[in-house]
Amino acid sequence: MSGLKERLLEDMKKAMKNKDKEKLSVIRMTRSEIKNKEIELSKDLDDQEVTAVIAKQVKQIKDSLDDFAKSGKKDVMDKLYREIDILQEYLPEQLSEAEVDELIDEAIEELGAESMADMGQVMGNIMPRVKGRADGGMVSEKVKERLNN
Repeated sequence: MSGLKERLLEDMKKAMKNKDKEKLSVIRMTRSEIKNKEIELSKDLDDQEVTAVIAKQVKQIKDSLDDFAKSGKKDVMDKLYREIDILQEYLPEQLSEAEVDELIDEAIEELGAESMADMGQVMGNIMPRVKGRADGGMVSEKVKERLNN
């Protein structure tokens, strides 16, 4: 079992003992998503793959926040923010925008990218380096900005 899956299991046990229903619910949901992915791939997930599952969950929650903001459901939004906070504990530290900018500049320089035609190459170079540590949409937008200038 990967270290991250073990940590989730231990934290689930702690949440049960502490009667922390919210954290317990989020961890159970996460472990279920991991198990579904393992069944889909017919293999145990390593830490990097578990991180990808958790990052996907965070992204889905963030995407749903817009809908709840429009409908004015503050109580649901608060719950979703708490879920994100719980899940963030299991993700690597996120890169700052300055760090992402630096990686983009390095990739563009390494590849000699000059136009939008090089977008795929630049993204292919950057994404493995930022996986789980930066939002892909934000990285994509920044790369587009750089290549259009």
